[in-house]
Amino acid sequence: MKIIDARVIVSSPGRNLVTLKIETEDGISGIGDATLNGRELAVVAYLQDHVVPCLIGRDARRIEDIWQYLYRGAYWRRGPVTMTAIAAVDVALWDIKAKAAGMPLYQLLGGRSREGALAYGHADGRNLEEALASVEKYRKAGYRAIRVQCGLPDIEKVYGVHVGEGPYEPAQRGLPEEERWSTPAYMRFVPTLFAAVRENFGEEVALLHDVHHRLTPNEAARVGKDLEPYRLFFMEDATPAENQEGFRLIRRATTTPLATGEVFNSVWDAKALITEQLIDYVRATIVHAGGISHMRTIASLAGLYGVRTGFHGATDLSPVTLGAAIHFDTWLPNFGIQEYMAHAEETMQVFSHGHRFEDGYLIVSEAPGHGVEIDEAKAALYPYQPAYLPVNRLEDGTVWDW
Repeated sequence: MKIIDARVIVSSPGRNLVTLKIETEDGISGIGDATLNGRELAVVAYLQDHVVPCLIGRDARRIEDIWQYLYRGAYWRRGPVTMTAIAAVDVALWDIKAKAAGMPLYQLLGGRSREGALAYGHADGRNLEEALASVEKYRKAGYRAIRVQCGLPDIEKVYGVHVGEGPYEPAQRGLPEEERWSTPAYMRFVPTLFAAVRENFGEEVALLHDVHHRLTPNEAARVGKDLEPYRLFFMEDATPAENQEGFRLIRRATTTPLATGEVFNSVWDAKALITEQLIDYVRATIVHAGGISHMRTIASLAGLYGVRTGFHGATDLSPVTLGAAIHFDTWLPNFGIQEYMAHAEETMQVFSHGHRFEDGYLIVSEAPGHGVEIDEAKAALYPYQPAYLPVNRLEDGTVWDW
């Protein structure tokens, strides 16, 4: 089953998305997501100039060999650009192999471990009243788990909170916007937010919160302690994970479950956090951590230490990654939860899929492969538009973690 063609499709149906399509001599094709939010064209060049020429003529069935060839053979390993490119190839090859076998991808991984993957949605509000109304909306939509973010007094823009009438979307057209941040204001307000949510919605709904790397380890420890009465499902990215030792301090101070890793690119990024049991959920995602093949390594290591997965699932990942992730979630024994944000209508016109949301769970597609296809003609209607994530500054002007 030789690869005869591989091409990169860049499109912007609501947001910039990069897709790799691989075709074989047998007439079977597969697609993988290659989107790296704000740095999309770097991955495009890596694929077009360095990876695609090396794929032509190779046996598409040799997924592991091709993964090792692209990772170990390049000498320059890891990093978001490299691992996103490898992931695109890997997912496309798994798609091809499952289609050739005539079965959904999760069956190739080992079959079901569950009937559906618990998913959490994103409730947010510019103030407490709006946040509570948003939680109510998600509850009525059937969500059993909800991430809650809220605006802060006297801070114009806050991570995770929508501006205007549409859903929250951090990437903006043009050069990066700059936002202002106050750590003391956040630390004062966030316990108030979750006290109000619990008072209004009781104990049964699972609550999550994203700190988004903005606290020092000691600050994160304090917030985790303050949130203990509200029994969060997890607190995400409490501090930048480059300093993995910082999680030891947080772990000693609080029993609030900890999740991190959406920016991880390999098992090495997560190794100490997992083996020392400093986190409860690893959030590395298929598209940025080397594809299905490498996520199996990360998830298998995590399973040995009682750590579960909590895949990143924002709309900066295409429907291809979500579809592949649901297959992975359906199979994985130590699955925890799946982040889920609905894509824009334009996106879904370009990408067809067979998975669905039902009663709080994502239900996997039963079509052969990962169940997501791209309409290249429709994709061509949405040309790439430069867009960036914001840059964050403290009130004194210091550049801070966004």
